[in-house]
Amino acid sequence: MSVFVMKPGLLSSLQDGGRLGYAALGVGRAGAADWPAWRLANALVGNANGEAALEFTLIGPTLRFERATVIALTGAPVDARVGNQSLPGWTRCVLPAGSALQLGGMRHGCRGYLAVRGGFAAATVLGSRSTDLNARIGPFDGRALQIGDQLEVGDGDPALPPRSVRALQMMRWGLDPQPWFDYGRAPLALWRGHHFDQLDDTSQQALFKASFTLSKDSNRVASRLDGQRLNLRQPMELISEATVPGTLQLPPSGQPILLQAEAPVTGGYPRIGQLAAVDLPRLAQRRPGDTLCFRETTLSEAAQRLAARRLRLQRLLEHIERRLDFA
Repeated sequence: MSVFVMKPGLLSSLQDGGRLGYAALGVGRAGAADWPAWRLANALVGNANGEAALEFTLIGPTLRFERATVIALTGAPVDARVGNQSLPGWTRCVLPAGSALQLGGMRHGCRGYLAVRGGFAAATVLGSRSTDLNARIGPFDGRALQIGDQLEVGDGDPALPPRSVRALQMMRWGLDPQPWFDYGRAPLALWRGHHFDQLDDTSQQALFKASFTLSKDSNRVASRLDGQRLNLRQPMELISEATVPGTLQLPPSGQPILLQAEAPVTGGYPRIGQLAAVDLPRLAQRRPGDTLCFRETTLSEAAQRLAARRLRLQRLLEHIERRLDFA
């Protein structure tokens, strides 16, 4: 069975947990930009093996489902409809065969996730179904969805008899998005990078005191930050060094670049900071025009926060699995 793309949305692509272990070969990880939202969408439909889901940006796609399908929407709140009926996020729904799911604009945030039971069954490339739009690797030759594309769905063991479903169904419970979606816009945690001391005194202070605006030129590779210009004490010439998502670089323009999910594996700009990995999903949900600021953290504190969130997420995943067994 397949899902037909009637409208692709602004930028929609298949993503899973990412293409890990190939950085030494120059291949980035890609994968879902908001990892917890992707993982929880899969959990709500009963997927447990890192199946690919659809990541959509600012404006979602319109999709027609050939047969009854179990779905879940997480991430940024989006206007979701089947006909005249609205669909809630952070729960699961069963769509009858022939349903046209319309995903409109987002009220907050930047990225949403649509999971289907069984996952989207695109061929793997280097062990992943993630689309690397910058490197052109992955499903649909590494491009975003287009009108007329068909997404195959895997053969997950159905929790419900989908073929007998004749009307839209919604689960009676759902998740509170509050712990996993950043409505508060608190400062993002950043620790000093390898070249932080090369910033002049004013720029060192500004990095943790000034606000920056997310540029319209931002994408899954990097968020470009407009605001107070940051300056080095003196020009630097560097050879490329390893980078990861969250690395904050300073190009000659003086406007920082904060790497995202499709970060290149090396870069030649001074690395003035590193975003705590636990805050990468919060960065992924900032949209062009949003402001952000940083608070200083340490590697130790960042590691503790990440470990604590992984523990909370694992407990929630286990709780969802138990509840679905009795749904």
